[in-house]
Amino acid sequence: MSCNKRILIVDDEKMNIMALAHFLKPQYDIIVAIDGASAIEAAKKHIPDLILLDIIMPDISGFDVIVKLKESESTKNIPVIFITGLTDAKNEEKGLSLGAVDFIAKPFDKSIVNAKINTYLQT
Repeated sequence: MSCNKRILIVDDEKMNIMALAHFLKPQYDIIVAIDGASAIEAAKKHIPDLILLDIIMPDISGFDVIVKLKESESTKNIPVIFITGLTDAKNEEKGLSLGAVDFIAKPFDKSIVNAKINTYLQT
């Protein structure tokens, strides 16, 4: 079993998942969910160290996912970073008020993603 920290990537766009997983895999164990319902299930099953969460998804929005995660004893303390195309101040404020620790704008820059992840996963 690897001693790497686990990151749950939640996005309905396969290309975004592939891009994130490609440069994060050498350092982290990657778990993937493609919709809100499977994200909640994966978070409860695997208890990742951090979640990268898209806002716009077909079934449950990222905003609704974070509410469910924060309501659950097992997942409420997992840091969530929204990674989204919704970059206006209103959506960022909403996400932060729901419990997200940070925001990353799409299209994302891998150095920004790494820097923000490192901030929350320091050991």
